[in-house]
Amino acid sequence: MKDLFGKAMYDFQTNNSPEDIITETSISEEDEMSVAYLFRAYDEMPKIEQKALQLVYGKILDVGCGAGSHSLSLQNDRNLDVLSIDISEKAIETCNLRGVKNAQVQNLLNLEGEKFDTILLLMNGVGIFGKLENCNTFLSKLKSLLNPGGQILLDSSDIIYMFDEDEDGGKWIPSNNDYYGELTFNISYKGEKEETFDWLYLDYNTLQNAAIANGLKCELILEGEHYDYLAKLSI
Repeated sequence: MKDLFGKAMYDFQTNNSPEDIITETSISEEDEMSVAYLFRAYDEMPKIEQKALQLVYGKILDVGCGAGSHSLSLQNDRNLDVLSIDISEKAIETCNLRGVKNAQVQNLLNLEGEKFDTILLLMNGVGIFGKLENCNTFLSKLKSLLNPGGQILLDSSDIIYMFDEDEDGGKWIPSNNDYYGELTFNISYKGEKEETFDWLYLDYNTLQNAAIANGLKCELILEGEHYDYLAKLSI
């Protein structure tokens, strides 16, 4: 991968003429995303993210930390112990420049030897699962990283609203056997295009079923205004 998200974050942090990121998915047209949004403070975050940060306790793993905004809030505002991980080298460089104390280039599935009280997967954190068939692999891994009494806090969206209604008021969904929340994603930055990658959105019922299948309790904490939600998984 060309790490264009990481490059955009690093450019913003170092004032190197940052530009908007252009995103496009298999079911949506090109859209512009301001890199500045990834650098938001707590009071600029959506209510779902604020609620997740309020529920955090103990030793924390921030998965897909990006520019480190959630980690910084927990570290600086609440003096909590946070390990921030991302597969993007430039994202982790950005975190270090911003003062994140423990940021590592790390794939969640390769993380070993540590246990956590709270694991965060925010900004549609389940997106990293890629496809529905990978849920068991990721949920099993997340469960293995939890201390007794620990919790996984994650948000996602039910993107059924993205599909057109038919004349009977029902939703049209692609006729193949793929889950409708499985998307392919493209991003462009400064004229450079990233390789296409898989990204998953999970409706709550599907998440709940997957959690139960992996021996996890699943609780709906908060619903947003745009088909999004915050869930808590625990053993």
